[in-house]
Amino acid sequence: MFTWKKLGRIFNPADIEGKSWLHEYAQAPSVLIFDEFVRVYFSCRPQPDANGQYVSYSAFVDLNRKNLFEIVKFSEQPIFDLGERGTFDEFGTYPVSIIRNGKDVMAYYAGWTRCESVPFNVAIGAAISHDDGVTFKKMGAGPVLSYSLHEPFILSGPKIRKFNDQWYLFYIAGSKWIDNNGKPEPVYKLRMAFCKDGINWNKLDRDLVESKVEENEAQASPDVFFWNNKYHMFFCYRYSLNFRGKENGYRIGYASSTDLINWTRDDSKAGIDVSAEGWDSEMISYPHVFELDGAVYMFYLGNQVGRFGFGLAKLEGELL
Repeated sequence: MFTWKKLGRIFNPADIEGKSWLHEYAQAPSVLIFDEFVRVYFSCRPQPDANGQYVSYSAFVDLNRKNLFEIVKFSEQPIFDLGERGTFDEFGTYPVSIIRNGKDVMAYYAGWTRCESVPFNVAIGAAISHDDGVTFKKMGAGPVLSYSLHEPFILSGPKIRKFNDQWYLFYIAGSKWIDNNGKPEPVYKLRMAFCKDGINWNKLDRDLVESKVEENEAQASPDVFFWNNKYHMFFCYRYSLNFRGKENGYRIGYASSTDLINWTRDDSKAGIDVSAEGWDSEMISYPHVFELDGAVYMFYLGNQVGRFGFGLAKLEGELL
């Protein structure tokens, strides 16, 4: 079992004033490391419109590398605009995952569109930055990974990685919609695609991990990294219904692999759970694990899937 020591909440969107596009939420943190600071990308929301509808934007906060609780800079504006009318990302860019590619920085993000029979649909887009990840230009108006024969809706939660000169995109794909007292709720599972250029993806076309708590378990945020000759995946999962509280809400799970295709799930090794009280006492989700100056850290979301910001935990001992 791994052991994570919670260090506290790093960022609360309520502390930022004067930005109309950021009212609440700081979701799905993703890290880009610089010499003097750590840039953390996340997704946020302005206040809802007159009909109670939200949109989401992606932004970043820079943290002092020597003291991750010290904010040294905040993005002046979202890192890219929402899509034009009718495009896949017209109503939101959440979540986002960042990776360096030579002198450039690539962003992979989930673009949201609204629907009639169900609330939304999602596909995955890509953008590129030539200024160290401050601003990004979308690769095009459409997604780089979208619905297909066996993944009919909701491709979201992208986590971009490169291993042995090959690109890997870990993500979630919807498998069904189920009824929750008249409101449709999606069920989605962890998936993977791979390619050589970061654009033309080949889907593995099967779930990466088995479901544990129930058949319709929803899984998200498959964060994979290589450590001690093994691939480690931290992700989150929840029940399909009544999940917006503590009992059935998100928890962090764990799986390992030697080939990125066959995974062994063992949530008992995850080593982190909800707190007894406070901002992460009902749920924890969307883990992002990274190495910094010889230590391994995890950013994660708390109650209401990041409505009140994200926190930091430090690994005690080794990942074996």
